[in-house]
Amino acid sequence: MHILQTPKLTQKAYACNHRTIHFYRPLVMAIVNLTPDSFYDGGKYSATEDILRDVAAKVNAGADIIDIGAASSRPGAELLTAEAEWQRMETALIAVRTHHPNVLISVDTVHASVAEKAAKLGVDIINDISGGLLDSNMLGTVARLNLPYVMMHMNGTPKTMATLPEMAHAHSEVYTFFKKQCDQLTGLGFSKIILDPGFGFGKSLANNYELLGNLSEYRALGFPLLVGVSRKSMISKITSGTPVTALNGTSVIHTIALLNGANILRVHDVKEAIEAIKLVSFYLQCQEVSTS
Repeated sequence: MHILQTPKLTQKAYACNHRTIHFYRPLVMAIVNLTPDSFYDGGKYSATEDILRDVAAKVNAGADIIDIGAASSRPGAELLTAEAEWQRMETALIAVRTHHPNVLISVDTVHASVAEKAAKLGVDIINDISGGLLDSNMLGTVARLNLPYVMMHMNGTPKTMATLPEMAHAHSEVYTFFKKQCDQLTGLGFSKIILDPGFGFGKSLANNYELLGNLSEYRALGFPLLVGVSRKSMISKITSGTPVTALNGTSVIHTIALLNGANILRVHDVKEAIEAIKLVSFYLQCQEVSTS
């Protein structure tokens, strides 16, 4: 039982270290924020043991990927230096890799030097919210490391994105950005790309839902799609809730994203994301049978 995929993506697999990412079914990327000021779960860890306990719970719940981030990207946040980010991340990364040698680990960073150091410690995926725009060395570093690369679109920077005007043509602007950055990477001989439209990153409420509705069109670029909407304001602004109360809304948006072709869900809540995947998968399987 699996989400219907294009044959090209169903057969696609990305090698990373001694592991492989397959896309024959949707994957769950679990968020591990080491930041003290994340918009939802910042400051939740007081020691490495807390991190390991949380990672173990997420792996046991069925997470395919653990995404470790040490710099907040909430609206208004200052960009953390590479040195400060690595100092906050290194110990936790070593501990998670040691205790979970077979789990796929992603590092959330905009710094090429952090990506390089993380790769030496056995990280499998580089997740860059700037899509290569905040560090001119990132694309070349990613191509050399030959690790799968999550390329996200961000309008502005975390510090400025909340003050920017609404994007006039969000979908076409994001598509153009992806095409340009993908062409640069493929020109370097690298094609292990995962596309993330960057929900909430310098987009208005209308922009976010425009991107969600056009998600399937990014398939034309030939790369898997990652969706990160977990507990974001695009949900709570409509439900008049908060990130704390946004779990049900997150599941609804995950369902829409899966129906529109999402290959990876980046989430705070693993169990609920897996349930959404199972339900949408069964629904699509039944639709396929009824029309065959």
